[in-house]
Amino acid sequence: MQKLRRAALCAAATGIVFIHAPARADGFINGGFENGTASGWTQGGGYRGNYLNPALNPGLFLPGDGGIRSAVIAKGTADPHVGAAFGSTVYSGNYSFRVEDTSTGGYASVIQQTVDDYTEPNIFFAWKSVLLGAHGISDAATMIISLKDLTTGKEIIRREYNAAAGGSGVDPRFSLDSGGNYYTADWQIEQLTIGATLQGHDFGLSVLAADCEPTAHWGYVYLDGFGGTSPPVNPGTVPEPATWAMMIAGFGMTGSALRRRRKPNGLLTA
Repeated sequence: MQKLRRAALCAAATGIVFIHAPARADGFINGGFENGTASGWTQGGGYRGNYLNPALNPGLFLPGDGGIRSAVIAKGTADPHVGAAFGSTVYSGNYSFRVEDTSTGGYASVIQQTVDDYTEPNIFFAWKSVLLGAHGISDAATMIISLKDLTTGKEIIRREYNAAAGGSGVDPRFSLDSGGNYYTADWQIEQLTIGATLQGHDFGLSVLAADCEPTAHWGYVYLDGFGGTSPPVNPGTVPEPATWAMMIAGFGMTGSALRRRRKPNGLLTA
């Protein structure tokens, strides 16, 4: 109980609120969405209103307004804005999950899951994103992915990008198409290695995707493969592993290295 109370206090301080399920050590529920639903996950969403990017956090949209703007995506589904250049919308198996819809409107959506007393050697998940470029860094379409150690309150993996005009809010993993979409052509594979210091801890993954604050530009994220082992890759998908051993909480955002197609850069180890 004290552990959960500490985690709750840390979550409140960062604006990331995880809803705990009963304690378990049996891995993740439907991490690959292979039953065609998001069972085992908590979802939320709502209108961004006047929330600028520095203030965005999942807690603002949980439990949400009840609107359904996210969806499970079937293998073979083409991205509606980037098309063939985007590649696969499902990393492994037959389904993935798209956080937020593909329309304009100024909304944000969240999906999250926790796992308690975790004892597997690794945590994996894969993601892709589309962010339509416009505006400045404070109000452009935005994505935030956070993997937290809820036992200690530390954020271990964070991916935060926005589609500010000129590409100042993205990095070389993003390409830019003729329609102004910043997108990840390759699946981004995140891996946390669970060492002795993390064994038995509680972890929470949260993915937030938001349209721009003025409402006219979309932002959404595809999520797949959340689990203890790296899932088999669908034919034609070229993943890129990214290994994270301990805490990675923030990174520089540069647009100078943008290019049309991202090439693999190997394993990233902290």
